[in-house]
Amino acid sequence: MFRHLPPTEHPPQVPTLLWDGQCGFCAYWVKRWQGMGAQKVQFIPYQEGASAFPDIEIQHFKEASRLIEPDGRVFSGPASAYRSLSYGRAWARRLDRWYAQHKGFSRLSDKLYQWVADHRNGLFRLTKWLWGSDPQEPRPFWAIYLGVLAYALYQFV
Repeated sequence: MFRHLPPTEHPPQVPTLLWDGQCGFCAYWVKRWQGMGAQKVQFIPYQEGASAFPDIEIQHFKEASRLIEPDGRVFSGPASAYRSLSYGRAWARRLDRWYAQHKGFSRLSDKLYQWVADHRNGLFRLTKWLWGSDPQEPRPFWAIYLGVLAYALYQFV
């Protein structure tokens, strides 16, 4: 589903994820990922960093996030997400491996990524409602909501 791009002739020194800097949902989760241990990855909005990769058309950056590795390999969409997280989290390394090895998992990931991209404004509001406005200090409001719902259901049963 996500277009495979050939390696770039202008690789960065460190893994670099280019993402839509005009997307609130994207900005929230990039900050969250940085707090989850992905400090080995450089996160740059494509609007600021795409010019460093003149052999990659700007349209490719508009379509999906792109992770560009020091060896020039380019990962797209969910592969870029899993790969960037894998630099800091063991569980993400498994997701990265599954995406590469299992067609069913990669198809599901592609569809979910596209669905999220198509609904990112609403999902941004939902994210802030469930975890709060600060991605570096998430608050599990969802647990409170779930507890209130469970209590209310218990009262009616």
